[in-house]
Amino acid sequence: MTGSAAAFGQDPAEASWLVPRLTGRWGHVGGVVPVGFEAYGRVLHPVRVEDQPPISWSAVAEAAGTQLHALAPWHRVAPRQPGADASWWQEGPDTGTLDPASLVDLLDVLRRHTTTAEDCWFCLWSGYGWIHGSPAVSLLRFQDGAGWAAQPPVPPAFPAEVLAPDRLVELPGRSHLLARGPLDAATRLADEVTTHGFGPQSPNLFWPSDRRWCVATEIDLDSTLVGGTGALISELLGHDRLEVFRVRPDDSLQDDGDRINRPAAP
Repeated sequence: MTGSAAAFGQDPAEASWLVPRLTGRWGHVGGVVPVGFEAYGRVLHPVRVEDQPPISWSAVAEAAGTQLHALAPWHRVAPRQPGADASWWQEGPDTGTLDPASLVDLLDVLRRHTTTAEDCWFCLWSGYGWIHGSPAVSLLRFQDGAGWAAQPPVPPAFPAEVLAPDRLVELPGRSHLLARGPLDAATRLADEVTTHGFGPQSPNLFWPSDRRWCVATEIDLDSTLVGGTGALISELLGHDRLEVFRVRPDDSLQDDGDRINRPAAP
C-alpha cells in the first residue's frame, strides 16, 4: 500500500485481535493498549502554551516541588496552588491527542521497529462531535460590536457509510472508526474542533500490519501508551525530546498508582 492518506471504512474484523488482549480495566495500561508485548512505555503529553516552547512534566515537577515518576498523574505533578499564575497550571497537557511535534518524533522511532510501515491500521474514537458535524458541534467567532456569532454549519467529517454501525470497531467502553494507510498518515488522520477552529487529532490506537507494536491514546488520558519490543521501548526512553517512562500492563495511571505524591490533607 502506498500514498499518504488513510482510507476509512475498513472491515472492523481487522481489529478483532485487540479485544482479547485488552484487560477491560479502565485507567490501567493493559486496559488501554493490548497486553502481550515485550515492553511498554508511557509518553507524557507536553504542556503547550501559545507563543511558548513546550513545557515538560519534569520542569513542572521541579517548579511545583513534586516528584515525577512513571505512574504520576498530571494533577499530582502540578497540584493547583492559591495565587499560582504559572501558565501550566491553567493549561495542562492535552488529553486524548498527542501534539503534532511529539507525534512526528514518535513515528520516526516506530518506523524503525516494523517491517510494514507502509501498511498500518488506525482507530479513531467515534464519539468526537466534529466527526458527525452540526448540530453535534458548532463554531462561534467573536466579532467586534456584535459579540459571539455562529459560523456556518460544520459538515460531517466522513461519509455516512464510514459512520455506519457495522463499520465500527467495538472495544471495551469505546467504539472507533477504522482506517488503513501508511504510517505517516497518522499526522493527517483527522481534525478536531478547537476554540480557534480545527486542529490535528492523533489516532486513538494504531499499529502496523506486522503487529510489532501498538500505540494507544485514550480520550481521557494525558499520556500515550506504547506496547512493543524491548528495543523499541529502550529507544523511546533515550529520546531527547519525548518524555517517556517504562510501565507494565497491570500499572494504574489513576490516583492509586501514585504512592509518592500524596494529596494534601484537607
